[in-house]
Amino acid sequence: MFRNVLPCLVVLCLLLTPAALAQEAENPTIAILRFGRQPLSAITRMGILDMLQAYQFINTDERALLNAEEDLQGERINLIWGDAGLDLPTANIMVEQALDQGADILMPFTTPVAQIAVNLTLDMEDPPLVIFSIVSAPYTAGIADAPCLKPSHVAGTQAAVPYDQIVPLLHRQDPDIQLIGTLVNQAEPNSVYGNEQIRQHSEALGITVETATVTGLPDVSIAAETLMDKGVEALLLAAGSLDLSGSSAIMEVALERGIPVFGPTIGFANRGVHVGAGFTDFYREGVVVGRMLTAHLEGSMDVAALSINALPSLGVALNLDTAAAADISLSDELLAMADYVIENGESTQDRTPPSLPEMSLEERRAADLEFLAGLACTEEMIAEQQAALDAAE
Repeated sequence: MFRNVLPCLVVLCLLLTPAALAQEAENPTIAILRFGRQPLSAITRMGILDMLQAYQFINTDERALLNAEEDLQGERINLIWGDAGLDLPTANIMVEQALDQGADILMPFTTPVAQIAVNLTLDMEDPPLVIFSIVSAPYTAGIADAPCLKPSHVAGTQAAVPYDQIVPLLHRQDPDIQLIGTLVNQAEPNSVYGNEQIRQHSEALGITVETATVTGLPDVSIAAETLMDKGVEALLLAAGSLDLSGSSAIMEVALERGIPVFGPTIGFANRGVHVGAGFTDFYREGVVVGRMLTAHLEGSMDVAALSINALPSLGVALNLDTAAAADISLSDELLAMADYVIENGESTQDRTPPSLPEMSLEERRAADLEFLAGLACTEEMIAEQQAALDAAE
């Protein structure tokens, strides 16, 4: 879909003069658009705001306003917020409203919102820049064909869910496990991608996967019951919106049946899932897209020439309270791996807010530009990625 979009972009075109890329408007408008209010997306938001403040695009008073998620008409930038309440139709409306408000830069969180943002801007003559984060399936979603084969107005970072490391945790809980269940929403690319990854890595370990299809929240508890009626020994959720928004319904069924549930990010444990295991580096997601954003605002780099970044990470959190309620004993191996546990209503999670390392603005700018230069799409990379796609066809 997006092949040959960037064949002329090489490393040398990254470092441009500020005059060449300076914003026409004195106050560019940035729209931060999230699928729903989640603690982990708030950490990504913090990373973005930390970068904007470090580069002096917002001052202390403006930061206080943005911490409260109020829209900003600032001295150097304007910033508007959007929240879809975990609802796809609302997400469409949210992105359309941001465009109607004249957003120059869209910063969508999660695969569904990024997919909508790209689709709505793809045919525009002068589209706003789209810089996405917390997106687990950019290629399945059609946001891009490959890291360097993408629309020229699109950049971002992939929150790579390490299914290859998550699936083996099933054996750490039960070495004899043979049958697991998972849910899939065919309308949601990150759900489809996650389901494919779960099946691929499970079969490699000799584990059979039973899949139940869901299309909306009312389907979730029925699907979970159906899977458990088929004798699954555990549920492994994908990184889909229905898995997240329906997690409480899933856990009600799991409580009755005494079946362990694994979620694909560490934060699932905070929602009651027995084992939250997966992507965890949400602050760095915000810092990376913050680097892209500030480089664009300063006119120091053309983000169109950047490949999509990927941030694999693995964290493990255990909810011992919900496990005990379902009469499930989590293994010593999982306990030894846990970054934190929830027990007796208390969490051992480190609540120290993440922050940027201390350095001067000049030092930070040099380090950030060096990082971004490492994402440069060279002609060789573009050719290799194009050849790989052609071979796959």
